[in-house]
Amino acid sequence: MGTPQFAVRVLEACLDAGQVVTCVTQPDKPKGRGQHPTAPPVKLFAEARGIPVLQPMKIRDPPLIEKLDQLSPEVCVVAAYGKILPEALLALPRHGCVNIHASLLPKFRGASPIQWAIAVGERATGVCLMKMDPGMDTGPVLACREVPIGPRETYSSLERTLGDLGAELIRQYLPLYLRGECAPVPQPKEGVSYAPQLKKEDGRLDFTRSAAELERRIRAFDPWPGAFTTLKGEMLKVHRAELGTGQGASGEVLNAGPRGLEVACAEGSLLLLEVQPEGRRRMSAGEFLAGHKLEAGTRPFGG
Repeated sequence: MGTPQFAVRVLEACLDAGQVVTCVTQPDKPKGRGQHPTAPPVKLFAEARGIPVLQPMKIRDPPLIEKLDQLSPEVCVVAAYGKILPEALLALPRHGCVNIHASLLPKFRGASPIQWAIAVGERATGVCLMKMDPGMDTGPVLACREVPIGPRETYSSLERTLGDLGAELIRQYLPLYLRGECAPVPQPKEGVSYAPQLKKEDGRLDFTRSAAELERRIRAFDPWPGAFTTLKGEMLKVHRAELGTGQGASGEVLNAGPRGLEVACAEGSLLLLEVQPEGRRRMSAGEFLAGHKLEAGTRPFGG
């Protein structure tokens, strides 16, 4: 059970570990300007390998539970599926359900652990293979792997790393667990934190925050919800930035030239390097400024 590219690597590992009798993934969703239905990565991978795919609108539908029960699965492997499983499904496989979670539990339980680990400035994160229970990522842990978070790490780069590590855990520990040779260990009660599902508003750049925090958010929230602000009343997406060297009032333009657009924050400054005006393509800040004159000392940014 999984949906994004992260889960594809875990699915590949499941194929190495045994027979995959079916895949459960989210329904196709409209994307792009034409809003055409687009299949999730797990569906595309599974269908290319002849694996049956189920895409229920509601995971609690009795017909789905009945269908899965008829397959008599040994275990259900979950990786970024995107929905909370009902107890009836958790109890259905002979060995229960296990989950690859992209954090070092009990840190960052919840829907968006990769993004929030970057956004809050963690120096390391990892993946855990855990036995699922009715709580939100509260089950006992079978194995973990830790990795550093680099100073230029983005969601996409860290997601690839953690997906590969999750696949390694499946290959190494899932067979041991099914043979009864790997016992789950309860999570510590100390150090619990949460990574809530991202909202569009999380991407808004608030220059009353520190430059370091905003720079992390730009890396963490790409591609969704993306980082953005408003410039003279129009949306301006920010795809890439780095810490500047200047100081000034929050939201003040410090420099605007070929190298980039430097904006003062509550602490330090942020140098915008790649932006996207509303309805336009991505471009360097230098290209943008060639057609948008901004004076140092002005404060043209909205909330």
